[in-house]
Amino acid sequence: MAKKRSRIVVAIAVVTSVAGAGLVLSPDAAGASDGAAGWSSVPAVSDVRGITAPNVLSLGLTESAVAQGSLKLENPTPEVPYYGYLGNGSLVPDPAIAQAPGVKIEASKTDPDKNTYLKLPGQHGADKNYDYGKNFLYQGHEMGGVGVITRINLDADQAHRVTLLASKQADGSALPTLDGSTWDPWAKRLLFTAENGNVATVVQATPDINSKVQDVSFVTGRGGYEGIQNDSAGNLWIVEDIGGSTVGTKAKNPNSFVYRLIPYDKHDLTKGGKLQALQVVSRRTGSAIGYQNADATHPNGGAFSDDMKDLANYGPSLTTHWVTIHDTKVDTSGKAFDANALAKAASATPFKRPENGQFRPGTDFREFYFDATGDTNTDSSANDGYGGYGTVYKLTQSDPTSDDGKLSVFYAGDKAHTGLDNVTFLDRTHVAFVEDAGDTLHAQRNALDSGYVFDTSADYSGGTQPVRFLAEGRDPSATLDNMLAGVNGGTQNDGDNEITGIHASDGDASTGGILGAKVPTLFRNGWRLFWNQQHGDNYAWEITPADK
Repeated sequence: MAKKRSRIVVAIAVVTSVAGAGLVLSPDAAGASDGAAGWSSVPAVSDVRGITAPNVLSLGLTESAVAQGSLKLENPTPEVPYYGYLGNGSLVPDPAIAQAPGVKIEASKTDPDKNTYLKLPGQHGADKNYDYGKNFLYQGHEMGGVGVITRINLDADQAHRVTLLASKQADGSALPTLDGSTWDPWAKRLLFTAENGNVATVVQATPDINSKVQDVSFVTGRGGYEGIQNDSAGNLWIVEDIGGSTVGTKAKNPNSFVYRLIPYDKHDLTKGGKLQALQVVSRRTGSAIGYQNADATHPNGGAFSDDMKDLANYGPSLTTHWVTIHDTKVDTSGKAFDANALAKAASATPFKRPENGQFRPGTDFREFYFDATGDTNTDSSANDGYGGYGTVYKLTQSDPTSDDGKLSVFYAGDKAHTGLDNVTFLDRTHVAFVEDAGDTLHAQRNALDSGYVFDTSADYSGGTQPVRFLAEGRDPSATLDNMLAGVNGGTQNDGDNEITGIHASDGDASTGGILGAKVPTLFRNGWRLFWNQQHGDNYAWEITPADK
């Protein structure tokens, strides 16, 4: 069958010109951005109960939807019929259904999360006679209680636009709900993470329809994993997001770790490897800042210790080491293990809910930036100097395989810039971090989530602030869920419309195309920018220059 190529444009965001600080991209991208070299800051969208609002982008940028939650899959199942909904109810709340335990007034939303863009010729779909092109956007789905992997076929028409790749593992067991994702070009597998230490927390999946999905947690361990990236040596860097116990007022103990997996065969993760956790050395004592390094007032994790204050504020860089916490050549059981517990036992350093990280392009994988979300509450007693508003860190090493390095605070969050989650580099020196603040913080500061561009050459310790290039609004479905939250127990769906899946890539699936290997030339040479408006209508957006 001859294919008619057509591009879905479900909605176009409002693009607003607002006076503000301009962003000039580095020469690698500035001349290639087709009029988007200067990105203006836009104001955050206010959180007004019951009011929907469009997204706002920097002047010169626009966005178009490449998929939406209500888009029917080309190969639907009774359990998973739509891109963003399960088949257990109507797509909008049904007032005829009484809200009672076990009774859903609307379908559960699966909430597509992190994006991975790949150019992969020769992929297939449900229609054997259809040409699916070569441009694909992959997601794991985070919510709904059912694990789902989808592929948006960017070159396809609406009927063939989204393919369900898997909702079960190859052995027939349940697929966990998924969060982070990346492409491992050595293994030629997609890697997905799950923020649940009791189930498969890293799975690998083949990229075509009827994907073969395999749990590799016996190598990677289990934890609250989210961000996952390769380095140039084929190692995997994994960022964990687990909230700790509450201390003080609305503050959480640091309880999450940053990991590095050194596989014994980078072409086959099932051959095993060594899992390491990042350890930071106290500049005060010369000892490791471990989970049990606590002061007398807070004896379980040290949320208010002097070392935590050093980890959350601008100042001298701190020495780091990678410590091995598990080795499959030592533990030959082939069983999954608790990475978080082993990291604590090895005196690795806990952080306040790290979420994602990436290597800075052009550094030969010597600089790794990652964020810690913090407490996402303006009432947290850790906000004043102890990382409650979150932190962006820079880890520097002589090369990605080194066991030693230096950690410094790149940016210390504040009330207006907090809950940072996903990350992507736009060029050599500009990196975008986006918020997942949650409705409690939205209401507290009267502002919905935003996406920011930071300049890695800037010094933010003096009060300089990043450019807000994306001010997220609230779509109709999220507004409904938000309004229903207090009615008879609310719904099972979130109404906070978080920003996730920010992802710049040229789709190169080779080993030379891993994120950080090339300096992005955004909007040129095949480089594209995507993000997901999670919850609510569950849009997957592509950002482009407005004149395109």
